[in-house]
Amino acid sequence: MSDVRVLGDAVERGDEVLTQEALRFLADLHDAFAATRDKLLEARVHRREEAKRTGRLDFLPETSQIRESQWQVAEAPPALRDRRVEITGPTDRKMTINALNSGAKVWLADFEDANTPHWANVVSGQVNLSDAIRGTIELDSGGKHYALRDDVEHATIVVRPRGWHLDERNLEIGGRKAVGALVDFGLYFFHNAKELLHRGSGPYFYLPKIESHLEARLWNDVFTHAERALGIEHGTIRATVLIETIPAAFEMEEILYELREHASGLNAGRWDYLFSIIKYFRDAGQKFVLPDRNSVTMTAPFMRAYTELLVRTCHKRGAFAIGGMAAFIPSKDPEVNEKAFAKVRDDKAREAGDGFDGSWVAHPGMVALCREEFDKVLGDKPNQIDRLREDVRVTADELLDIESTAGSATMAGLRGAVDVGVRYIASWLGGNGAAAIHNLMEDAATAEISRSQVWQWVRNGVRLDTGDEVTEELVRSVLGQVRSELADVIPADQLDQAVELFEEVALAQRFADFLTLPAYERIK
Repeated sequence: MSDVRVLGDAVERGDEVLTQEALRFLADLHDAFAATRDKLLEARVHRREEAKRTGRLDFLPETSQIRESQWQVAEAPPALRDRRVEITGPTDRKMTINALNSGAKVWLADFEDANTPHWANVVSGQVNLSDAIRGTIELDSGGKHYALRDDVEHATIVVRPRGWHLDERNLEIGGRKAVGALVDFGLYFFHNAKELLHRGSGPYFYLPKIESHLEARLWNDVFTHAERALGIEHGTIRATVLIETIPAAFEMEEILYELREHASGLNAGRWDYLFSIIKYFRDAGQKFVLPDRNSVTMTAPFMRAYTELLVRTCHKRGAFAIGGMAAFIPSKDPEVNEKAFAKVRDDKAREAGDGFDGSWVAHPGMVALCREEFDKVLGDKPNQIDRLREDVRVTADELLDIESTAGSATMAGLRGAVDVGVRYIASWLGGNGAAAIHNLMEDAATAEISRSQVWQWVRNGVRLDTGDEVTEELVRSVLGQVRSELADVIPADQLDQAVELFEEVALAQRFADFLTLPAYERIK
């Protein structure tokens, strides 16, 4: 077994997480699966190049038998049968307590887009989850005492580890950086799987950024290996996969098939899905150029095709379909709330009406609203998995019909992209991956859409509603204005780094696959 070196600074109670036994478990996972992960990341590059050459994607002919044959995923455990409201957020101590007390059915405990991989966050997040599972978590902060309430049903914890593309530089295994996904999964599973089962729950996960069924197969192999290593019954782990990349949209059935003994469902990770479309077809011409982010609604034809196919696929295979994020944060302004609540209500009503079994919110104040809309459709039923949506037929052309999207590129949209992108990156570099910006809870997908759209607009010579062509010079001019406006809002050193990084990932000739990769190199 490979040697493990902990390179990160000491974290309070870190010795409870980074035990010799846990590190040996991580080394075992790493030895078994890191090389396969590396090959799959290489395969992503080749597939993207092929899409660049042809200007399209399609359903895989070699897996047609999977799509056409009869099979089902494993039946859901009791703790995951009612998922009508799921709240998301990072694993800091306050969020952990508030999420579990929120009244939501599920809490997505996030080590990925709503977190930053600062070593203290990685380790303390594991401490917080361990305490939460055992019912001992408490916090005194700002003159308030936070603890788990006895009068509410606590949300079921579903952990989202980092995507396959991210390394963990503070752990070295066999002379190389550890795979972040295996670190997050491995530490949580090792310390908590048996305790969760003892308490009537289980080790449940959300899997992000998957681009192919082969990546899902790797996760399934990891799960099987981990269960065997700890003497836990096969199939105990359950995973929900975020369909948040455009290639994954063409492999939904195959992804469920690979995970079928461990699968729980699919989620419409729509913000990252938009980012993925821009990234994948960024140099494929005007027909893939999106208008302002805020004008791309879930009723756009290509987004309807994506969500309809997701519900149809899940229910056909006995899996749950989970809807997208309501990122709004309740405001002190009643007028702002009234308008935002109406939009969120419409969104959740549409999802429930389309057949989704539940949906996401980012703030405890939105749990009741989401629950109300799903209650109207579900009633006393825990889900609507029996609604098969056999009326749905989605083609590859419909998934790629970006041209039919209403809206335009505007100067306000460009300014908004730069403003939100810089604000979020500054927050991320400071250690906060869930940032409240303009009454929305934003995560890394926000900055990814912002900077990738700017990159795409520049490369395609897009003209704004003002008649201005989006050039590097125009973007730098807007970036300078935003920098001046934020000078009194964000500390100078963080602002300087955020502006520099946004310019790099929005204007560099070589497109960075994920901005979190160069951002990670900038944190201490």
